Amino acid sequence: MTLFDQYLLKKFLLPFFYCVSGFISVWLIWDLSTNLPDFIAGFNTLGFESTIALVARFYLLQIPSVIVLSVPVGLLLALLYTLTQMSRRNEIISMLCAGQSLYRIFVPLVLVGLVMTGVLTYFNYSLAPQAGAVRDDLKDEIKSGHKSDRGIKNHLFRNREDRRLWFLSWVDAKATNSYRVEIIQQNESGIVTDIWYALRAEFVPQKGLWILKQARHITVDESGNLISSESQPEIEIKGWNETPWKITSSTMNSEFLSLPDLSDYLRFNAEFPESRLAPFLTHWYYRLALPWVCLVVIFIAGPMGVVIGRRGIMGGVGTAIGLFAVLLFVSSLFLALGKGDRIPAWVAAWGPTLIFLAIGLYLFWVRATGREFPKLRLPGL
Repeated sequence: MTLFDQYLLKKFLLPFFYCVSGFISVWLIWDLSTNLPDFIAGFNTLGFESTIALVARFYLLQIPSVIVLSVPVGLLLALLYTLTQMSRRNEIISMLCAGQSLYRIFVPLVLVGLVMTGVLTYFNYSLAPQAGAVRDDLKDEIKSGHKSDRGIKNHLFRNREDRRLWFLSWVDAKATNSYRVEIIQQNESGIVTDIWYALRAEFVPQKGLWILKQARHITVDESGNLISSESQPEIEIKGWNETPWKITSSTMNSEFLSLPDLSDYLRFNAEFPESRLAPFLTHWYYRLALPWVCLVVIFIAGPMGVVIGRRGIMGGVGTAIGLFAVLLFVSSLFLALGKGDRIPAWVAAWGPTLIFLAIGLYLFWVRATGREFPKLRLPGL
């Protein structure tokens, strides 16, 4: 790394660190003031030390999602600040006169954008999406003094592929036990052939085996007449592709699932209609596309921050911030259209990123070649 690169990185990374840490600090203060009554209630139920430990865990789990949101904004503001200050002091002109092209000046800045893309990819893979899922559970645990019940009550699940209908009074995706289970098996004509009742159902993942305890098995004919009824302490059933995770997946929120969980959902529920899978497929692509906003910000804010002369600096800053705001709006719009199965999932996730990356590359090319930015004029003016 040359002294030239070190100088640019020093000028850029310091305000970038201040921006990101400032956003995290503001969010922490705001969130702490909002949840303070619940945390104070925890002192009475859990005690001071236990409450402090849970509060610390609560915010540590939220930090990845806050970083994912704050890094692109921090890149935007830090880059605009750094380049506008260098433009005011004629440092950019000096670099250009010394034989450094604008392409060379931006090499360390683009590398920072790629590094931040990698960092956000790591956080967005699992940690950031799951922060929203555990947030309410931890807050309830602090407030009430005991762990919240993660299970689902009175859950109905239909296996369309094997024509089985499940009703469970209680089930947990991360546990192996379910309680008060009723299972109805239908044939290809939709007629009920078998019914199982069990006080408790246990799944053995190593063997792919369901064990129905205190169970009763009823067999009926096509007319609904009873053929047999058998009660046993345990009934073992092997070959069913249902798991507790798959049974509870119908209640899952795609926004709070990690990339592996989204992959599992799409694989295990492939028989679902496309409209039902659309939100999960869209978020699967979105997990991969979102981090590349960092690189888009570099190419949008960079050309707007480089201004030859003192005039037009604020106009460039305003244009860059406006483009970033439009990027956020278009991303939300495309994401909603993808979740509603209005457009393909990959288009919903990657479309805004690719469109604004092309805009940023065009703006960078215009600035690097010394051309003037095109001016938008309203018809008739």
